[in-house]
Amino acid sequence: MKVALLPNLTREDALLVTRKLIETFDKLGASYCIALEDKNLLKAPLAQFMPRAGLFEHCDVIIAIGGDGTIIHAAKQAVPYGKPVLGVNAGRLAFMAGLEGNETGLVVNLLNGNYNVDRRMLLQAEVFDDGKCVCSNLCVNDAVFSRAGQMKLVELFVDCGGKRINDYSGDGIIVATPTGSTAYSLSAGGPVIDPCVEGILLTPVCTHALFARPLFFSPDSVLTVTPAAGGNVSLYCDADDGMPLPETGRVVVTKAKQTADFIRVKSDMFFDILNSKLIRGSDTPAID
Repeated sequence: MKVALLPNLTREDALLVTRKLIETFDKLGASYCIALEDKNLLKAPLAQFMPRAGLFEHCDVIIAIGGDGTIIHAAKQAVPYGKPVLGVNAGRLAFMAGLEGNETGLVVNLLNGNYNVDRRMLLQAEVFDDGKCVCSNLCVNDAVFSRAGQMKLVELFVDCGGKRINDYSGDGIIVATPTGSTAYSLSAGGPVIDPCVEGILLTPVCTHALFARPLFFSPDSVLTVTPAAGGNVSLYCDADDGMPLPETGRVVVTKAKQTADFIRVKSDMFFDILNSKLIRGSDTPAID
């Protein structure tokens, strides 16, 4: 097995956690790769260095070191190559992490084949203008429709399978995967959904209505979100930079054909993680 180490070195603890992983791999005699851009910061004489894009093609497993954003970004990059990702927490919450920063020794389970792969459903968000698809995005967590730079309500019309579901006037809406149910959607009052369940979650954000509630759709649903004319709405996929939607545009959100594959080397299950990170608060240090 050849492993790629992808740290987000803007994170305070990422450098130390990555060095601990390098030390562990060296002791185990494992084969690992690091991006050329990190060569000067990571002294790893036994590593193979290559351009960052090449890591996804030539390695069997990706280890992303950082917070949830780092892990999600790596998972989306790995999707076209069908490579699984192990997240190691060097941030604060890192709900997507399979290991904490003080658990780097457990990568021996990965090398020994003692691990499971969770295949997480993705969303595909396609932006249409004048009937043509002008942009397509994959989402691990969510597609968020929100106002762009103005403190005023946005109006969004939502259809499912060609039938009107609701009109939403407020700060916006979140269309999330079950994985994303513990992200922004949770903060907006949405339910927690076991990621083993497939479906599409719609959560309104601060709507100007008395009875607007989250809705959960079947995984084969086709949701169409259309902003009102002059609505000045942007689309944010997994918290990436927003894309202003065309005045005559609409966005079609469906279950993607691909999955994001996350490695689990510990025996804890979804609700164990939910309890430790969201109910009690994450009291596990990122590093020793």
